Amino acid sequence: MNNGVSVVVFEGSYPESEIEEAMALVRQAALLDNLEKIRHVPELEKVYLFTNRPELEEPSARLGAEVFLNSTGPGNFHYGRELQAAVSRHALNRVICMNGAGSPLITVEELKMICRRLLSRERFVYTNNTQSVDIVAFTVPPEMGTVELPATDNSLALTLRDQLHLEMELMPHSLGLLFDIDTPSDLLVLGAGPFAGPRTAAAISSLDLDYSALEQAKAVLGDEYEDVALIGRVGAPVIGRLNAILKLRLRVFSEERGMKSLGRIEANEVISLLGLLIDHAGLDQFFCYLSSVARCAFIDTRVLIHHYRQDPPDRDRFLSDLGRWQEVENPWLREFTKAAVQCPIPVVLGGHSLVSGSLWALCSELDPAAR
Repeated sequence: MNNGVSVVVFEGSYPESEIEEAMALVRQAALLDNLEKIRHVPELEKVYLFTNRPELEEPSARLGAEVFLNSTGPGNFHYGRELQAAVSRHALNRVICMNGAGSPLITVEELKMICRRLLSRERFVYTNNTQSVDIVAFTVPPEMGTVELPATDNSLALTLRDQLHLEMELMPHSLGLLFDIDTPSDLLVLGAGPFAGPRTAAAISSLDLDYSALEQAKAVLGDEYEDVALIGRVGAPVIGRLNAILKLRLRVFSEERGMKSLGRIEANEVISLLGLLIDHAGLDQFFCYLSSVARCAFIDTRVLIHHYRQDPPDRDRFLSDLGRWQEVENPWLREFTKAAVQCPIPVVLGGHSLVSGSLWALCSELDPAAR
């Protein structure tokens, strides 16, 4: 049994379009930046990387990871079973689980803090989020292989708590522990800000990204007592952070938090009050209303996508996040994106990470005390 702390990283991608491949390349760069940090954490004994990207094998091994290549096709990868197999095969006792771009801004000190917590506890799970996990650390119980772990990492912490009865604690809220590269809007925030690691920054700079809407929104955030709309799965920590650091008037509409981990998407139970407003008023009028109450808006579009029972491919979702509505094939998402781009105020679109870690990053960048 390996009694030290090990890191298990799963980084797989099946890009089917140019924008998906760009996302994959940035994620890989972020992974390598994190492996560089891990080398400076003596408490971390081993790093196991499981990936379907052969180009990661050599640079990751050079940075100390033991790399396992697989050829699992899209739709066939089961996160929980792969994690159980890795824990069993390598006799792991204390584990930090990350995806390739999960917590790309985590610091060496934060990694050391997580290790200390794991080494001082038994039957313990430590996570950055209960319902949308990016990083989860836990002590491996003897009965680890007796339960069905989730197919994706979102609800891993809840499963470890509820089925294996590990005591759960939340990690401190910080830029390093909340920011995640999940959608192109996260690339925009990193590319326009000072926080990306060297490999990540180089990968983003090679892309042709339009930062105009984000820069306009940042100007509003940095002004005094402007109205800012936050829409989607907005959590209390980011609201508190914005209120504490910036001089804003927030207009927050938070709904459907946990829609993935609680199975609401699969059950077709997602419902959005703003979606019902759009039904009543239409897209153009909705964005007219929005521009009358706010100077800029950040919208987690995934809630509305599932409210309307749409299932656009990642290509369309990512192009929508970049405002490239002309290239979006899904009719509903194309019209929504077009209306957002043509709104009189800057509207930044994205997923949950936009109204979580990305807003936290923007707040940190604009923090007057950090200047």
